[in-house]
Amino acid sequence: MGLGYIGLPTAIVAADNGINVIGVDINPHVVETVNKGQIHIVEPGLQEFCSRVIAKGTLKAQTVPEESDVYLIVVPTPFTGNHEPDISYVEAATRSVLPYLKEGDLYIIESTSPVGTTDKMANLIFSGRPELKDKLYIAYCPERVLPGNVIYELVHNDRVIGGINEISTERAVAFYSRFVKGALHRTNARTAELCKLTENSSRDVQIAFANELSLICDKAGINVWELIALANKHPRVNILQPGSGVGGHCIAVDPYFITADFPMESRLIGKAREVNNYKAFWCAEKTQSAIKQFELEHGREPVVALMGLAFKPNIDDLRESPAKYIATKVMQGHNNSDFLIVEPNLSEHKVFKLTDYKEAYEKADIVVFLVAHDPFKTLPWREDKVILDFCGIFKKN
Repeated sequence: MGLGYIGLPTAIVAADNGINVIGVDINPHVVETVNKGQIHIVEPGLQEFCSRVIAKGTLKAQTVPEESDVYLIVVPTPFTGNHEPDISYVEAATRSVLPYLKEGDLYIIESTSPVGTTDKMANLIFSGRPELKDKLYIAYCPERVLPGNVIYELVHNDRVIGGINEISTERAVAFYSRFVKGALHRTNARTAELCKLTENSSRDVQIAFANELSLICDKAGINVWELIALANKHPRVNILQPGSGVGGHCIAVDPYFITADFPMESRLIGKAREVNNYKAFWCAEKTQSAIKQFELEHGREPVVALMGLAFKPNIDDLRESPAKYIATKVMQGHNNSDFLIVEPNLSEHKVFKLTDYKEAYEKADIVVFLVAHDPFKTLPWREDKVILDFCGIFKKN
């Protein structure tokens, strides 16, 4: 249920391992695209796999579910404006499969979820289908893959699997063992739910430390990249690299699932979210200041290249992207023709007119590096341009 950045690769990998898979998505365009053996997301190697399983007949896509033996819920779990987790998509997907469930079926949630979500969905299922009480297997198994390397990691990464009871855990382990080569770690559903949130909250805190260092170094006139490289020479220090913020549907979202339910106990996690959100705001402010300074010195508005929109390097995913936020904020109140927006992993965008990265770099007076895409690293340092490097393209400079 869900053919997005995780659902589609999961469906394809399972189908490639001989499992007959029905991929369900409410978007007819997604369904039509998949049934043609094509993909609607950017993920290296996935296109070939999709064409193969469609040709083999082990995967088909449709807009409604049908009776099956295993149901995987892989839909988005966003948060509200108050940073409260929204599990309505999980609930809607669960309700849609409710009429098809039968004794002995396996129901698994993969969507990132607040603690207790699997129990809530179990109660929803059994309240709607009371005759299935104690006759279904229900579990939670979060994904933990890296965009750009999803195919390999779906197969080779370890998985944490927690059922609402021991037999549910074992049934879910048996299912994943059909296409996962990594170790399958057994636990209960609530622990598995919090495990996913813990993993990404931990990374958010570590990134916040690096981003906070970048703010300190800017004020102190110190090259943060050099500082971190030197500090990491310590045998027990491994500081991450700063950036323009934190994005994506995992690290930028999952900590709120903890802070919403445990506000007093998650003060460090909450503060890390504040730091990483502030970093994007700070980058926008620095860019706006550079534009004003250029106008004062040259008597005209500069041509500004905003390099990157994705939430991390070398992907096309813009979900919760700090770069997208920065670009939008910087452009407010200016003539849009003076901005060159670059995202080499997209051919087009509904809002932004995209420019080739080499052309933008050549034409711009101010170049703002927001995402460390590989193509950007081939560009030479230019003394004749104002360069704001928020992601370490030119670390020595």
